Amino acid sequence: MVALTEDSLLSKFVKKGDAAQLARTKNLLTVADLLEFAPRRYLPPGQSTDLSALRPGDDVMVVAEVATATTRPMRGRKGKMLTVVLADDRGNQLDLTFFSAYGHSAKLVPGARGVFAGTVGSYGSRLQLTHPDYELAADDEQARAAAQYYESHLIPVYSATGKIYSFHIRRMVDYALDTVDRVREPLPDGIQVARGLLSRREALELVHRPGLTDDPRRGMHRLKFDEAFVLQTILAQRRRQAEAELATPRLPRPGGLLSAFDARLPFELTAGQVAVGDELTRDLASDRPMNRLLQGEVGSGKTIVALRAMLAAIDAGGQAALLAPTEVLASQHLRSISAMLGDLAQGGRLGGAEIGTTVALLTGSQSAATRKRSLLAAASGEAGIVIGTHALIQKHVQFADLALVVVDEQHRFGVEQRDALREKALRPPHVLVMTATPIPRTVAMTVFGDMETSTLRELPRGRSPIATHVVDAEKPGWIERTWQRVAEEVAKGHQAYVVCPRIGDDPAAIAEAVTVPLTAKTDSSDEEAGDWELEWGEPGPGPEEAPRELTGVYAQLNELQSNPALDGIRIEVLHGRLDADTKEATMLAFGAGEVDVLVATTVIEVGVDVPNASVMVVVDADRFGISQLHQLRGRVGRGEVPGLCLLMTAGAGDRALERLEAVAATTDGFELARADLMFRREGDVLGARQSGHGNSVRHLRLGRRDDERIIADAREDAFAVVADDPQLRRHPALAAAVAMRLDEEQAAYLERG
Repeated sequence: MVALTEDSLLSKFVKKGDAAQLARTKNLLTVADLLEFAPRRYLPPGQSTDLSALRPGDDVMVVAEVATATTRPMRGRKGKMLTVVLADDRGNQLDLTFFSAYGHSAKLVPGARGVFAGTVGSYGSRLQLTHPDYELAADDEQARAAAQYYESHLIPVYSATGKIYSFHIRRMVDYALDTVDRVREPLPDGIQVARGLLSRREALELVHRPGLTDDPRRGMHRLKFDEAFVLQTILAQRRRQAEAELATPRLPRPGGLLSAFDARLPFELTAGQVAVGDELTRDLASDRPMNRLLQGEVGSGKTIVALRAMLAAIDAGGQAALLAPTEVLASQHLRSISAMLGDLAQGGRLGGAEIGTTVALLTGSQSAATRKRSLLAAASGEAGIVIGTHALIQKHVQFADLALVVVDEQHRFGVEQRDALREKALRPPHVLVMTATPIPRTVAMTVFGDMETSTLRELPRGRSPIATHVVDAEKPGWIERTWQRVAEEVAKGHQAYVVCPRIGDDPAAIAEAVTVPLTAKTDSSDEEAGDWELEWGEPGPGPEEAPRELTGVYAQLNELQSNPALDGIRIEVLHGRLDADTKEATMLAFGAGEVDVLVATTVIEVGVDVPNASVMVVVDADRFGISQLHQLRGRVGRGEVPGLCLLMTAGAGDRALERLEAVAATTDGFELARADLMFRREGDVLGARQSGHGNSVRHLRLGRRDDERIIADAREDAFAVVADDPQLRRHPALAAAVAMRLDEEQAAYLERG
């Protein structure tokens, strides 16, 4: 046997091709990765699998007995073909087909019992496995060892890949467990004892080689705790290093911009807005940099809260930067903030307030002259508020004294983008990140655990209720009624959104599918237009949801223009690939009521505020996730008129319909956030925050209450360890686990704080 450590590469004892495939498809590179690769389920070896439950296309691993075995000459070529019929205890059958009987016919004889793996196909009316992998009792040493194993153990079923079946992975794991002398213990002894946890070696044995009467869940509990503990240790180190920095206190100034703004507000702030505002004021006045997450329901007034914090920073002599994910949203922020400030945003201009400031916009598609003016306004300090897309984080952008960084829709940006903007300050700035997607406690603890969290639950007065219904697009009458409802709302003087998942075939457009994961950009081309229209980590079609042609805005525009019910209605399109001037003009026209129906991609998902819009139709709604649909429908019902959201879908699978029904059942974003978590993969959730090798959780299921308790316990222990030993010098195994979790960019982030 080759001596192994947890850091040994799999290629040291696994075939080169198999090692490459495991690395590519399962992200398994080392022995430690392999030992972390837990089985999906377990099979009792003495109990036959119910073969009647199999379906074509299933990747299966079944326990069954050979009923018959027949060989016959091949047609058109030399050799014999073997057909085996398996049977379960209920008399159900499954065929095995081998186009070469050699090496199989002597083993697969009637009465032989074993485990068989492959992809279910069909031939005629019968299901079959073609050249499946299998293990059963026979004369060779490996088969006898397998038979002996199955007599005393549950059969682990691993997620297979290509021709690397579950059997092969089990043998690899067996070899690793038998060969690795020392398994690292990332948990301090005191925590293991206090929490009543198995040793890591015991846990791995129980997960991978459980006896017939063992409960593998005890082993998985330890692996989940380890995973949560390492993640929380990383977050604890981030928070501690951030708290060790010194920021410039931004003390409020009586009679300044903030006081003047508050005096002009035409409405009363909610109790939640006041409370969060007080938290931000205290944070800004501290010599420790604020690092706070502001989450809230769609329409809960986060922008007002953020604007008041920006004004406080300006009153204290600094500047504020607002980072938005799309040009449409950045432009919307410019319009709404300028409108709310009035002459307070006209500092230094004729008619501007004496204590006023300037609001500048910086995006990649601006003209050279406009861009130069914005750059100068930021660098000179003339602009107290600079709003922009990721163009803000480019190296040549400078600020006179950046005091506060506000990141809107935090999930659209990675750590590196936010950190690049922070580095433009003379001293570490205060940071406020916002999200309109309510975050379950488990995600907040696991993804944003290095931040303080503020939550806005109360909606401002005047918000109208929104009714949501699922529309079956396979019923022509339902589609007809949908567009009639849109026409009725327009006839009442209201406006409508029609949202499509892609742009379509206009010559100037580039088609986009909503299910492509988002990758944040940091280059100088400001290409977020279009790409940023994609929801991060949205689930793609499941096995029952076959890919189909998605509706584009231009195809939908043509359909609506030819619909008699919408005759005479003014319809325009909006998407991220339009030039900045066209997008701006279209949004201004829609806001002014000069456009009745706006056919758009998800570029209007956040920040767009047109109180007169009363109805939204989401086409191919099954291709959107829960949180995105909740965000989208938040664009209606923003005035005095009740909102209506119609989710149109055709041929959606059961899982997709569950998502749509969940959205239709409630407008409570916090309830939907938990439901969304049950549909998403945890790796997608954490991928917005972490990158590189090991970026997704392997064992934790953030939507489960039991795992939430594990995360909370691990958080308490990890923060205590880091408080006592920030550099983990007395915990080398934990330090090694943390290092494995972080890639080079993340390590650099920790060094910078």
